Amino acid sequence: MVAAAILFAIAAVGGATMAAMRLQGKELPPLWLALVHGGFAAAGLVTLLVTVIKVAALPTAAIVALIGFFIAAIGGFVLFLLFHLKKKALPVPIMLVHATVAVLSFVILLVGVFQR
Repeated sequence: MVAAAILFAIAAVGGATMAAMRLQGKELPPLWLALVHGGFAAAGLVTLLVTVIKVAALPTAAIVALIGFFIAAIGGFVLFLLFHLKKKALPVPIMLVHATVAVLSFVILLVGVFQR
C-alpha cells in the first residue's frame, strides 16, 4: 500500500499542476504532463489492486480507496479521450469531480496505510 500511495502522490503533483493551469485559463495542459500523470496514477491503481488481491488482512480503507481510484480513473479517461486528445478545453466541472474523488481516495488510502 505504501508503494501505491507514493505512486498516487507523484500523480497528484502532476494533477495539481494541470488543474492549476486549467483554472488559470489554459485550455489544455501539455500532452506529456497528462501522460505522465496518467501513467503514475495507473501504476498506483494496479499496485493497489494487486495488493488488495494478494494481501489477506487489509484495512477496509484500502478497498474503499481502490473503488474511489477506479471512479477517478474513469473521469481521467473521459478527460483525456473525449477532450484532451480532441484538443477541446477540459471541462472544469469534470476536472474538479475527478480531482475531488482522487484526493478523497488518496486520503482514505493514507488512513489505511497508517492503520497497519
